[in-house]
Amino acid sequence: MTPTLTGTKKVVTGNHAVSYGAMLSRVQVISAYPITPQTQVVELLSEFCANGTLRAKFIKVESEHSAMAALIGAASAGARTFTATSAHGLALMHEMLHWAAGARLPIVMANVNRAMGPPWSVWTDQNDSLSQRDTGWMQIYCESNQEVLDTVIQAYRVAEKVFMPAMLVLDAFVLSHTAEQIEIPDQSVVDEYLPPYRPIYKLDPNDPRSFGGLAPPDVYMELRYKMHRAMEDALTEWARADEEFSELFGRRYGLIEPYRADDAKILLVTSGTVTSTAREVIDELQSEGRRVGLLKIRVFRPFPAQLVRETLQGVEKVAVIDRNISFGMGGIFAQEIKSALYNRHERPPIFGFVAGLGGRDITPKVIREIIEYTESHDEPEDLIWVGVKR
Repeated sequence: MTPTLTGTKKVVTGNHAVSYGAMLSRVQVISAYPITPQTQVVELLSEFCANGTLRAKFIKVESEHSAMAALIGAASAGARTFTATSAHGLALMHEMLHWAAGARLPIVMANVNRAMGPPWSVWTDQNDSLSQRDTGWMQIYCESNQEVLDTVIQAYRVAEKVFMPAMLVLDAFVLSHTAEQIEIPDQSVVDEYLPPYRPIYKLDPNDPRSFGGLAPPDVYMELRYKMHRAMEDALTEWARADEEFSELFGRRYGLIEPYRADDAKILLVTSGTVTSTAREVIDELQSEGRRVGLLKIRVFRPFPAQLVRETLQGVEKVAVIDRNISFGMGGIFAQEIKSALYNRHERPPIFGFVAGLGGRDITPKVIREIIEYTESHDEPEDLIWVGVKR
């Protein structure tokens, strides 16, 4: 199929890229509560609803818990639903996230990564989204504003195939409030890629069913087994959705993305916007003759363990930059990669670095220091803090 490279080029922030992605996905119900730094997402969507650009019901609620509860009801009735949140708003949704996933509702939500308090912070790190990793939501970490818009559309495609909710994640301010030129695809092409949502089962007075009832022990475990299998199926669906997106729009992202990783002795693993800075550093290091490559993790849940194992095969060392911390254990991406490699007889040592918490810059100099530390040490420490003022 010949790529249909048509659409409008526009300079927008990451937040508005989310808004355009939801609009192009023809969402039918939006429910949200404002919280910095995501408020612009739903502000623009409310304007789209008000001026008729988007034919959707916008529900104003008193909290993020209520926002997700409203979407659970709307999605149960067969509507395509959307919300956006951040940090403590996401934490307030926690109970409802379990309900959405357990009910197998393909809700899509944008979460703008923001550090958790106290102390109070509005700047970026990943602890808000990663603290929800076991709720049953798919999680996709975006690097650019174009990827943000495209991921919203892809998320509906995958979520509605496997009947699991999806959370796309973007960095506060580094993406949310930074403007870049992106392509806003033609609606007709998006419609070809993403058909209307037609659930098999939904709330319908003409076809009454029961939803969310009591599950005794002899059926509960099987329901959770099916959720896990759906997550495993989602790995294939993400790959298929990305391939078909590439055919129509000329852009692809992958579940993971190796960058200049062939023949690398050391691989740096990143996620989110740190990846863009790391690419520049990798280019510089390779021009110096150093065998260092990059691996970007885009889809975190479901975790693409087999792809990660294949990419890391033959690498001598791995350095993981975590913009998060699981207190008492270490960086979360590093722990996931260690788990994925555990049963391999030959596996490289994993150097886990925690950096950039609370929005602190991860500069090219910091990334060079991380790589140089990895090059000069044979065995990793359990956890390496980068840039801590002692």
